[in-house]
Amino acid sequence: MWLALETASPRLSVALGEPGRVLAERHADGPRQHGALLLPFVDALLEETGTSRRALRGVVLADGPGSFTGLRLGAAVAKALVHAAGLELRVASTLLGRAWAARPPGAGDVVAVTSALRGEWFAARYALDEARVHEVAPPAVLREDALRRLLAGAAVVTADAAAPPLPDAPAPPWRREPVQAGALLGLLAVAGGTWQPAEPLAWEPDYGRPAEAQARWEATHGRTLVDPDRASR
Repeated sequence: MWLALETASPRLSVALGEPGRVLAERHADGPRQHGALLLPFVDALLEETGTSRRALRGVVLADGPGSFTGLRLGAAVAKALVHAAGLELRVASTLLGRAWAARPPGAGDVVAVTSALRGEWFAARYALDEARVHEVAPPAVLREDALRRLLAGAAVVTADAAAPPLPDAPAPPWRREPVQAGALLGLLAVAGGTWQPAEPLAWEPDYGRPAEAQARWEATHGRTLVDPDRASR
């Protein structure tokens, strides 16, 4: 049994199930609720499905980009569960989770978009089918011109409610859909859907932009501070 956590957006979403199958799922809208509701949601899903913590095999977590606070909370809870019970940790981009939930029945690329503020967007492009994930363009912070190029020819564009619209975008209308932790369970069942950090307790989420301390370090040293887990993927 797997626990799925999505804490990167203003919507908290928690699901319980097996790879490719959701048994139960709970959501709450509003970023200030994540800290109060995440662990109660986990306990409620375990009780609802009659699942003991000993029956859990692992935790699959949406690892950003997104809210610093939400991602840090999700990572802390996931690490605590993994450490306390010896569980497996797997992670997937929040953008990939959105894309998987919105994938079309036939062929065609999916672009997932969320707000990065400052007149920018977090976005990525994927080719998806029932057996595998192909990352056409990895998650990145994009300005308008780059986002237009990424959208060209896409079959589906899925975006969060906060992502500013792009006038005359070269793609289908944006589908405004909330995040679903259940999509992470779907990604567990396909090749390339999730990845496993080599050192779960040292792993950090993808915030989309460097934290202030990291930005200062990089400016001082003139080079990028590399996450060894991501570099080894």
